[in-house]
Amino acid sequence: MTIPNIITLMRFFLVPGVVFALLTGEYGWAFAGFLAAGISDGVDGLIARHFDQRTELGAYLDPIADKLLLVSVFVMFGYMTELPLWLVIAVVSRDALIVGGVLLANVMGHPVAMKPLFVSKANTLAQILLALLVLAELAFGYSSGAVRVGLIVATGLLTVASGAAYLVAWIKHMSGYAESDAEGR
Repeated sequence: MTIPNIITLMRFFLVPGVVFALLTGEYGWAFAGFLAAGISDGVDGLIARHFDQRTELGAYLDPIADKLLLVSVFVMFGYMTELPLWLVIAVVSRDALIVGGVLLANVMGHPVAMKPLFVSKANTLAQILLALLVLAELAFGYSSGAVRVGLIVATGLLTVASGAAYLVAWIKHMSGYAESDAEGR
């Protein structure tokens, strides 16, 4: 077990802590936990690259830890009515679509190589910025008004665009196998 993998595993333990802090109104702790998770994500990646400690386990665990935290925070914000329900549903549905597509492709014997698309990276950045903004507003008692609205709209558009891009890529991937399977007969 490498140091980056241990750091990633510790991020999994931050998820229930952040959720609990949000449920109990300890917004400063929720903000700190989310920030610590973000910093630890950067640190484990830096260590993995710099000291050549990249592992297959880490390649799977790292994005799962990130998504688990983001989805949990978005679900909590929906529950707390801090974000519109349509956005929470879009964020959760997009991730469920991606996971379901990967699982289905694997079950069918046509595994998908996981390569994040640019629109997906932009989407993740927008989700992180929106989560940080809402957590900061809750923790420090201020309102960002139009900035929050703008980030909600941008996150919604990027979430839909990212989900659509992954769906198109998955259909192309699976269609390629269907064509090569038909040719092989």
